[in-house]
Amino acid sequence: MLTAALQSLGQRVRRFLGAPNDGASAGETLPSAAVARQLYREIVAQARSPIFYEAYAVPDTPDGRFDMIALHAALLMHRLRGDTSVPPAVAQAVFDHMFAEFDESLREMGVGDLRVGKVVKGMARAFYGRLGSYGTCLDQSDQAGLGEALRRNVYRHGVADERVIGALADYVIGEAARLKTRDGARLLAEGPNFQPPALP
Repeated sequence: MLTAALQSLGQRVRRFLGAPNDGASAGETLPSAAVARQLYREIVAQARSPIFYEAYAVPDTPDGRFDMIALHAALLMHRLRGDTSVPPAVAQAVFDHMFAEFDESLREMGVGDLRVGKVVKGMARAFYGRLGSYGTCLDQSDQAGLGEALRRNVYRHGVADERVIGALADYVIGEAARLKTRDGARLLAEGPNFQPPALP
């Protein structure tokens, strides 16, 4: 179950996406847990693609894997933002499922009960910051700004090659543009179908 702090951050995500904060709107059917699970599975599958850790030099660490999950979740939520054909609660359901999975993974890694809540809360704040910065850059078609955001987040623990950062920014911009062409109902039914990134 999500803590009050995470619920508050989840409401901020809903506001970012232009959704009401008090649950489903009139006539809206909340998405099933199965929809959120499937969307999240595709996010994780793409985030775990070996090419990111080999060719794109993303650190193959818990932090690096979190950043790639956050990046692809942000891509999906950016696509859902403002789409009136998609219930706003979809993004909330994905957010809730994602952080429930993070909570479980931390416990499996041996993080104690007294620390899990604090760690997950920090991850949620980090995700919300990434969601905002990546979304702003995509809205403004700001490739340079996106590259800086990726350097600050994905590559924060080391010096990254400019060519690699630029290639990752190109990939993100390309996926955002491709997702924008997808019909909302088909996106929910078929998933985002992320494409393999090109070699940098």
